[in-house]
Amino acid sequence: MNYPFGRGWTRAFPYLGLLPALLLYTLFLVGPSLSTIVLSFTNISGVPDTPWQFIGTANYREFFSPALSRDNLDALGRTFIFCISVTLIQNAIALLLAVILNTRLMGHLFFRALFFMPVVLGVTIIGLTWSLVFNPVDGPAEHLLGLFGQNSAFFGSYTAAFPLVIAIQIWSAMGYSLVIFLAGLQTIPQELVEAGRVDGANGWQVFYGITFPLLRPSVTANVLLAIIGSLQTYQIIYVLTRGGFNTSVLGLAIFSTGFAGSQRQGYASSLSVLQFLIVLFVALLAQLYLRRKEVQL
Repeated sequence: MNYPFGRGWTRAFPYLGLLPALLLYTLFLVGPSLSTIVLSFTNISGVPDTPWQFIGTANYREFFSPALSRDNLDALGRTFIFCISVTLIQNAIALLLAVILNTRLMGHLFFRALFFMPVVLGVTIIGLTWSLVFNPVDGPAEHLLGLFGQNSAFFGSYTAAFPLVIAIQIWSAMGYSLVIFLAGLQTIPQELVEAGRVDGANGWQVFYGITFPLLRPSVTANVLLAIIGSLQTYQIIYVLTRGGFNTSVLGLAIFSTGFAGSQRQGYASSLSVLQFLIVLFVALLAQLYLRRKEVQL
């Protein structure tokens, strides 16, 4: 067979086709990531015409310094609490809803769209809407508590603000998990389910012994997405509480330090690197554990 440009050129052609995508990936993802690592060793502020210089590991040492260690450890602790709560509760509720909506329930298509609707809303819209709902002066939630002789400051309460933020984050992102679980359920052969029922298994036994093991790839995907997303979340917290009332997490500290507060972008870059390492470590551990539990069809 004759190749118009030679055999070597023909083999290289697919890689040349990938070159534009690789260049864009490097330009908009790898490049900024590497620059963040470099800037984490500087005292750059982001203010125009302000001189900056390399300061070594001073930003990292400042993060672990005794003067700031308590606040930073509190933020890290809330970050992990936020991650664990969102991951477990969001996926548990999404799995339950997916099992229900996977049946021929009347109006199941409407409910699928309804539960996915919060995903398409912007963070600002979600935050402002729930701020109105939990308005401590004249909001619907305040009126509901008033029926029982109770009241709350909601997002202005040191005890209620953080659980409310977690609940709103679960509500806003659950549609992703629901869709993935539904897709996984629809790939399970019904013959296996029917065989289990013929053998005398009840509904729970069919789910635990057949459905859930075959759904583990979807569980893995959802858990990893929830872990990565929740460890980096800060937008909804910023809109609802600005990080006050014991709701600040590591992602919000990065945003506040780099852009909304002191504009210490060098220090914020070091926090970003630490956040990346935490996300990478936790996600890899979760992936290694969950992959071992998967059952191949």
